Amino acid sequence: MLKKLLLSSIVIIGALLSIAFIRTLMHSAPEPTVNVGITADIDGEAATNNLAASIRFKTISHQDKENFSSQEFEGFIKWAADTYPEFHSAMQLEMLEYSLLFKWEGSDSSLAPILLTGHYDVVPVIPGTESIWKEEPFAGVISNNRIWGRGALDDKSGVVGMMEAATYLIKNNFQPTRTVYFSFGHDEEIGGGGAAQVTEKLKQEGVQLQWSLDEGSFVNKGFFPGVDKLVAPINVAEKGIMNLLIVAKAKGGHSSTPPKKTAVNILADALIKLENEPLPGTLEGLSAVMFDEVSKHMPFGYRFLFANRWLFGGLLDSQMSSTPVINAMIRTTTAPTMLNGSVKSNVLPIEATALINFRLHPRDSIESVTEHVRRVVGSDLVEVQALGGMEASGVSSWESPGYKIISSSLSKVYGEVVSVPGIMIAASDTRHYSKVADNSFRFNPFSILPEDMTGFHGTNESIAVDSFVAGIKTYVDIINEGSSN
Repeated sequence: MLKKLLLSSIVIIGALLSIAFIRTLMHSAPEPTVNVGITADIDGEAATNNLAASIRFKTISHQDKENFSSQEFEGFIKWAADTYPEFHSAMQLEMLEYSLLFKWEGSDSSLAPILLTGHYDVVPVIPGTESIWKEEPFAGVISNNRIWGRGALDDKSGVVGMMEAATYLIKNNFQPTRTVYFSFGHDEEIGGGGAAQVTEKLKQEGVQLQWSLDEGSFVNKGFFPGVDKLVAPINVAEKGIMNLLIVAKAKGGHSSTPPKKTAVNILADALIKLENEPLPGTLEGLSAVMFDEVSKHMPFGYRFLFANRWLFGGLLDSQMSSTPVINAMIRTTTAPTMLNGSVKSNVLPIEATALINFRLHPRDSIESVTEHVRRVVGSDLVEVQALGGMEASGVSSWESPGYKIISSSLSKVYGEVVSVPGIMIAASDTRHYSKVADNSFRFNPFSILPEDMTGFHGTNESIAVDSFVAGIKTYVDIINEGSSN
């Protein structure tokens, strides 16, 4: 009996392994298709100098609007008009506060327009970090084949890149068939009120866009384990955002006679519980589509795991959750950001609070996350207060014309690129623009490496000159192809 059981087990294991190996062999990348085309002959030196000049305007979005510097924003707007006169002459401009909406009229008004967007406001430099920047953050220095400064990646490169691309087309007598809008927001970093006004204006005028393209992911290399090719996650969705306040309560008193559990202890216990029971993160839906495609370009071992998620799903989820960027792609993330306790060093607080910031995966909602947190930490001593937020976006089609145009344009400029539908883990102005677009995409056609990530809202923000020029060429093709019939 034992011998027959052992033999049966071997047969079953052998059958499972055979199936797994066959699935792995089938889970491989197709032969690369590269769209060979003539790319734009961009004056890289002039474009690079223009981006550097734009960085010198301190168009900072402060949380406290009293610190807003109209002089810097007006200076940028005038500089743009002086630097790109053809762009401004070819289009109708409407200013909504300091946000700029340009309309490039197409020859066929029956076609739904497209919209390309970016924002020229930037976040402040973290006080006290100025000395650790390799170059001054607002000096617009070009060195070591890089353009340095706040906005080099987020997002003046996008705004300047679009104006460069459109100017190139205008100088080459290009006329769009489909109307093209450009919207350059002035306050994306603090909520995008300008983008909301642009959206409302388009809505009132009855404009329904075929698709829109905003900032998002980049062409990257080295972000996915075992993939040595360029990968372009063209984001077709955007995570939502919400905040919860966890309030721990206890008796106050003098710190010289603390009880066993103070409000701070109770709050700490709640945070540990939340850390130990995060929102579920699994490969399904959009996340599954993205990693199914990327994993085809990985070595055999990784392909074996991804091709057989029915066997190794738990192991994959665990491994992917250990990498912050990938973890953010597969689940709603939980981040305690603001803590508050006593008003004085020798006073035990009656309440200790923690603000928790969540970035919502499309599978979750504000209601479901709130319920999860209350189940995990709620008690007589711990209260969970909802502070509002915004749900995750809808998911745009990666079979639609806009997606295919972006993917094709990348291939023409960069050669072999693995384009996959992705999810934007931060927020963008597309949360507004998508209300008047059939499909919305979030992608910057510039290339970055993992070490560039620290520049986003951090120190030493910069972009490689070659990457910036390649991005402009990609914008040229996107505008050219996107505005055709």
